Amino acid sequence: MLTATIFLPLLTGLVVLALPRGRPGLARQVALGGAVLTLAAALALWAGFEPGGGLQWRTTLPWIPSVGAAYDVAVGGLSLSLILLTALLLTVVMVYVLGEHDRAHAHAFLFLLLATGLIGLFAALDLLLFYLFFEVGLVPMYFIVGIWGGERRRYAALKFFLYTRAGSLAMLLGFLALYLAMEPHTFSLPAIVQARPLDRTPLAGGLVFLALLLGFGVKLPVVPLHNWLPDAHVEAPTEGSVVLAGLQLKMGGYGMLAVLLPTLPDTVARFGWLLVALALASLLYGALAALAQSDMKRLVAYTSVNHMGFVTLGVAVAALAGNEGVRRLALNGAAVQMVSHGFLTGGMFLLVGMLQHRAGTRELARFGGLIGAMPAFSGLFGLLAFGSLGLPGLSGFIAEFQAIGAALQLSAWVAALAVLALVVTTAVYLRLMTGLLMGRAPPDMPALPPLTAAEAGAAGALAALAVGIGVLPAVLVALLDGTTAALAHLP
Repeated sequence: MLTATIFLPLLTGLVVLALPRGRPGLARQVALGGAVLTLAAALALWAGFEPGGGLQWRTTLPWIPSVGAAYDVAVGGLSLSLILLTALLLTVVMVYVLGEHDRAHAHAFLFLLLATGLIGLFAALDLLLFYLFFEVGLVPMYFIVGIWGGERRRYAALKFFLYTRAGSLAMLLGFLALYLAMEPHTFSLPAIVQARPLDRTPLAGGLVFLALLLGFGVKLPVVPLHNWLPDAHVEAPTEGSVVLAGLQLKMGGYGMLAVLLPTLPDTVARFGWLLVALALASLLYGALAALAQSDMKRLVAYTSVNHMGFVTLGVAVAALAGNEGVRRLALNGAAVQMVSHGFLTGGMFLLVGMLQHRAGTRELARFGGLIGAMPAFSGLFGLLAFGSLGLPGLSGFIAEFQAIGAALQLSAWVAALAVLALVVTTAVYLRLMTGLLMGRAPPDMPALPPLTAAEAGAAGALAALAVGIGVLPAVLVALLDGTTAALAHLP
């Protein structure tokens, strides 16, 4: 069942490529059908999943026996939640682009291929397989930005690819070091986690930690490895930004939680204050940079740097805290933040794209008074913005409360700086909502048609899930708890 979920998007993409070129509408419909089936398969995995039961739906097959690599996939609570997020956002994107006919076959295939890479990455228990899916999850975005992006799309695509490729090669070197340290040599992640061959070797362990931090940190992204992100978001098409923020940034967060922390827990603890510094830099810089933006897409891109800083903070606190309960709280905060950010920021990029499509601009100063002109848009935008600034009752609050609560038990100064970043983030979103939704419309603002049913449904689904997690967080926390409890219990 898990293998079917991984490869169903790819199989759908191959079917799309085989369809007649003169039928772009049919290609879009088939792609949407494949996305819906992938979501149904992911929901079936969830229905058969026992929370707290460890790795489930496991399949292990020989792949490259000569180097100790296997096709080994399974899901735990964290990986299953991210697979569900991937399938959901893939479906939302396919609904959003249903009416677009520009090279529909290639466009749909790239998104479906990317989904296979992401789902496979979240399920992989073999480091070589993890690396393979990591690359499959990255390459399609290079073409999506480079072909369907804005005026500077080639520059943004090249910058995106060079940064992420350098990071992935550093990650591969770290994987090879872990492989060579094992006797017998193996890429099996559970075996490496159990043996931890380099964790008590200061020099080798430190070098592998830095290699993995570079690989996962570029993708997360952490400051100062974030420079590719604003350009990629600004030039990417709307659906590309949704997937980039909602899903691809989670590759880095998942790597830190599922690979870096369990394979090198003592080394991560030695470098824990470096992670704290990187987390606080991301939180503060991301918020302040967002506050200075007038382009709404660039603004939301910088808030992603801020929001994903809570993931780094959660990993750092979990590594440094001596109390298992504090570690568990920090890890739950980091995991919930990844899911919450997918809903909230994915929805924000979707709505900004809808607005740009109508008005031809993303400049905040060109808008105003939309609460009267576009009430459905304004309601959804306000809901997602309040969730992003951490208002109680929405998913962002659940994640940030846990991360800051755990940080407070480690250091009051760390928690205070995280709260300061949250205050600046609040100012960012209040400025955004005030400029966009309130006041009077500028004289040159064109008449903007209301959201279509498909647009309202796509953005509304993400907003509803953000509310659902905010009101009933126990559903998601129960799913994640088995993974975070196991990580918190690492000796």
